[in-house]
Amino acid sequence: MIDSPTTGLILLTLGAIGVTYLWRGMGVLFASRVSSDGAVFQWITCVSYAMLGGLIARMIFLPIGPLAQTPLIFRTMGFIAGLAVFFLLGRRILPAVFMGVATFIMLISYF
Repeated sequence: MIDSPTTGLILLTLGAIGVTYLWRGMGVLFASRVSSDGAVFQWITCVSYAMLGGLIARMIFLPIGPLAQTPLIFRTMGFIAGLAVFFLLGRRILPAVFMGVATFIMLISYF
């Protein structure tokens, strides 16, 4: 085998690709056996909602950096707008986050 820096880089790249696709392939094989209505998925959903709620609460009440310079009422109004969209659109997180951020940016920009 030729001992050069490019050989090591090629082997490292091929190994990383192989390991990545090995785990992805195993995930595809096992995903068909897991019920999306099962207790594990419900637990993961609850944990993800709890983490998102905790991060949002921290951003509202204990902000750091430039967010700490903004008024509490603007952060709260952005949260309320996002929460309203969350419940109005059938508990969809992504549109709610976008609406909350858009409301916050609008308030900061105009006041």
